[in-house]
Amino acid sequence: MDLIASPLTAQAFAPFGDVVEAPAKPGRAYFESSLGNLRPNAQPRLWVLTKLPVPGLPLEITSLERHEFSSQSFVPIEIGRWLIVVAPHAPQGGPDVLRARAFIANARQGVSYRPNTWHSGLNVFDKPARLTVFMWLDGTSADEQIVPVPPFRVRER
Repeated sequence: MDLIASPLTAQAFAPFGDVVEAPAKPGRAYFESSLGNLRPNAQPRLWVLTKLPVPGLPLEITSLERHEFSSQSFVPIEIGRWLIVVAPHAPQGGPDVLRARAFIANARQGVSYRPNTWHSGLNVFDKPARLTVFMWLDGTSADEQIVPVPPFRVRER
């Protein structure tokens, strides 16, 4: 299967979460629905992540991950283009790879995945990237689930 990556837009990404982007004009942009925690004992965690770039697309995806009980937000500090691959949860369990979507985010865009949204690991292009990451963790295996999927390729038009 080949998945075509399209530019990230708030409307296209809405079924999976929010696009976190500063407003074009002076002022604030609020993202109240972006932060979700479904476990009373989970604690908020904030960290900074550095990723080295991958050569580019096409890229093969062989696994997806989810955080069943927590949103996960990525807010760029310094980044070029980056890849977001998401899939809904299938009725029979696991990621619904046949309904997966791929997006290319620009340097001004972050994302907040809703709880239980399947997504690929972080892949950045163009240059090394630094991002702030926020989610709730309780230190159990429920914090993160990673599963193999039938390999598929993500490419650009």
